[in-house]
This record gives sequence, C-alpha cells and structure tokens, in this order.
Amino acid sequence: MSDELKKQVLSYLESHNTMTLGTCFQDVPWAATVFYASDGLKLYFFSAPDSRHCQNLAANPRVAATIQEDYKNWQQIKGIQLEGRVILVDSLAEKAKAMAVYARKYPEVIKLFTNPSSGVFYKAFLKVKFYCVAPEKVFYIDNAQGFGKRQELVMAEQTKRVSSRV
Repeated sequence: MSDELKKQVLSYLESHNTMTLGTCFQDVPWAATVFYASDGLKLYFFSAPDSRHCQNLAANPRVAATIQEDYKNWQQIKGIQLEGRVILVDSLAEKAKAMAVYARKYPEVIKLFTNPSSGVFYKAFLKVKFYCVAPEKVFYIDNAQGFGKRQELVMAEQTKRVSSRV
C-alpha cells in the first residue's frame, strides 16, 4: 500500500461523517446514507435491522459505498469509493469495539442514545444493530490533482482476509 495514499484515505475517512451505501436485492438496487465511524479502513454504522438497506444486506452482504462532500466546482471533487462486504457485528467483543469507535467520533450521540431518560432515542437505540463495512477495494478521488484522478489503495491479501472476518 502506498503510505501517502493510505494516509490521505484514512484522514479523509476520519474527517467525514456520512457514507452512502449501495445495496442490492434480487437485482433491485438501493442507496442509503448512514453516519459512520472508522477504525482504520473498517467503517462501523448502526441501523435498524428492518430498514430496507439492512434487509438487503441480510440477503446480500456485498456493498458499494461513497464518502464525499457536495461540491459546486468539479475541480474540487474529492472522495472515497469502495466495495466490500458488510458484516453484522454480533459478538460481545466486537460490539464493545464498535461502540467505542463510534463513541470516540460521536460522544454526544452515544450519550443520548444510551441514556434511558432520553426516551424515544434510547428506545430506538435498543432496536438497532451495529454493522461493519469491510472494504475489499478502496479508491481515492481528487480532481485537484487532475480531472478524474482516481487512485486505488492496493490492499494486501492479509488485510483483505482480516477485514472480511470482523
């Protein structure tokens, strides 16, 4: 992996909050935007298991995702495109890790959702599950470096295997 490219990708992931997930079930595509928190290249999010994107993921864990800002000038476009698998975080150790990663990025959100006195937010949080996007291919786009400049962050086979096991 190019160290400089990896630093750019990790910095971009850390400095952004939402990702758009592309899912598919029986040849019907769907896109949903979720808040995420990153741990290296792993992206954790929580969502209701009965949501359309989570239902799609239960049937087909393959996912594409984008992370970007809304630019007016095409020369400023920067972002991440990736493909990989989404894994339901279900072991206690992984749930604790996902919660810690998420709380580090969104401490106020976690306080709100885990406080019984917050009412509807607390009740809603009891129904969600944590998921992890384990990227298999990651691309970094930066039009400031040239029109359509897209670099693939080459992932080592060992990283791919570890990422896909969560």
